[in-house]
Amino acid sequence: MKKIHQLVLKSYLGPLVLTFFIIIFILMMNFVWRYIDELVGKGLEPTVILELIMYATINMIPMGLPLAILLATIMTMGNLGENFELLAMKSAGMSLMQIMKPLFWVIGIISFGSFFIVNDLVPWANKKMFATLYDIKQQNEALEFQDGLFFNGIDDMSIRVEKQDPKTKLLTGVLIYDNRSRSGDMTTTIADSGYIRLSDDKRYLLVTLFNGETYEQTRNYQWYTKSSLRHHKFKRQDGKIPMSGFDFQRSDENLFGNNSQTMDINDLQHNIDSLDLLVNNLTATAYNPLLRDQIFERDPDGVAPPDTIEIDRSRKTFGALLLDSVPKLNTRTKNRIYESALRAARSSRNAFSFDETTSKEALNQLYRSKNEWHRKLTLPISILIFFLIGAPLGAIIRKGGLGMPIVISVIFFVIYYIISISGEKFAKEGTWSSLLGMWISAIILTPLAIYLSNKANNDSALLDIDWYIGRYKHYRDKFIAKLPEKWQTRIKNRRETRDERRETREMQNSK
Repeated sequence: MKKIHQLVLKSYLGPLVLTFFIIIFILMMNFVWRYIDELVGKGLEPTVILELIMYATINMIPMGLPLAILLATIMTMGNLGENFELLAMKSAGMSLMQIMKPLFWVIGIISFGSFFIVNDLVPWANKKMFATLYDIKQQNEALEFQDGLFFNGIDDMSIRVEKQDPKTKLLTGVLIYDNRSRSGDMTTTIADSGYIRLSDDKRYLLVTLFNGETYEQTRNYQWYTKSSLRHHKFKRQDGKIPMSGFDFQRSDENLFGNNSQTMDINDLQHNIDSLDLLVNNLTATAYNPLLRDQIFERDPDGVAPPDTIEIDRSRKTFGALLLDSVPKLNTRTKNRIYESALRAARSSRNAFSFDETTSKEALNQLYRSKNEWHRKLTLPISILIFFLIGAPLGAIIRKGGLGMPIVISVIFFVIYYIISISGEKFAKEGTWSSLLGMWISAIILTPLAIYLSNKANNDSALLDIDWYIGRYKHYRDKFIAKLPEKWQTRIKNRRETRDERRETREMQNSK
């Protein structure tokens, strides 16, 4: 490898790694704030939280990698342009494509590897993450009491303590409402002090109370008129209540394998074929009985076309002929026919609504599976597109660091994200095909990448403000030259007056 290519490669790999981890960290913070309520207060072990974060981090790679490629490319080419290294390479006879030759190899390897990430690694991480999140949601809150507040982490029980000793864990002023009885009986327990803790296996709640009273209200089917209340005092009361949901239990991750986000491209293709057959069968099952048994119940061969009816077009219209063919019916017969038709229509609508709901659910799964299938192919292409956008932009703006590159990268990524989300939404709803919906962003941004590459390769001053100002003055002078001499003299006088005022202002500021 040439030394000049080694220089370009070293200048690129550092910003790429740095920006990738920064972007993943920002996306990870969004995930943590989204599920913070599910993670706090349940006494989870740090290994469980770290495991969940690891799975979520892998899931963020398809979103963070294209943005990191774009930002790192703009930073690298901008730094080379700002330090005149890019100009020196071009002066030596190297074109922009020759300068970026080692970067093309790096991006090619990253694009090729991103397919296996999104096809194999991300579905595995999604399956693990969905199973872990489900297990966390099923776990109850940790048994932690706060002074003066009710603890409602146990089903059908509320516990309130006035004060808890942080060292001895002794509870004072204990109040317990117990509604676990299936018959509706309610038990209220008041104690001066006591201990409440979970057993070592977290399967039982061990309750030890001292110097208290118990009130048991017994209810029956006549509780609103007859109910009994029992009361007794105790010096010490021990209880062992079966509990569930306080220990972290692992679910079988294969239960979440039917989600389209947990399948690779081969499984998705098999799922698409199966859902396609299912949708066709459900549609036929829903529509055929409606047409055969309800609408065309008395005409199994269908409705005869109007051309088979002989009419005198010069005398009567088709509608008038039908009216004449209808026999005269009395009001009672008409009402009976109308009610019979109305019952048949409602029955058909109810039967069709049930079948239509099932068909829509299968159709939605089909759309989601097709979208995920195309998503696995759009990531490598989007990486190439962002590289072809970022490299010319960096060479044109010639600004390094984290200022201008971040602004431009965020603008382009927001445009890409909005287009991708809109296309995916239309594809999920069936308005667009999955091919168009998932590839619309690539279709729109590819011409832009080619245009920018062409401009940068020809050293175009695309983002040079002075160039635009010069072009504006050129066309302005040409336009003024075509005006009458009276107007030209007036414009010239205004310019001279404005220039004199500017010079006077500058002299005053200098003094």
